[in-house]
Amino acid sequence: MASSDQGTRPDLGIAVAKKLAKRAVDRNQLKRMIRELVRGAQAINLNSDVVVKLKKPIGRETRGKLRSKEKEILRTQIAGLI
Repeated sequence: MASSDQGTRPDLGIAVAKKLAKRAVDRNQLKRMIRELVRGAQAINLNSDVVVKLKKPIGRETRGKLRSKEKEILRTQIAGLI
């Protein structure tokens, strides 16, 4: 693993389990959203490695589908962590 103090880009790890996000479309969309947010933060001021792991299932009220409302909630939660 490359160290971020040597001028290389920090590493990013994303774990979205199939148990927690049933549809592949939703898992991939979450990963893209997380990458976008973390890379934006890394460009500004974040210079360390990041690991993001989904812990709670998504889509409970929408029969397993990720909807716009949930996406915005997740986006604000992730942005708050960074």
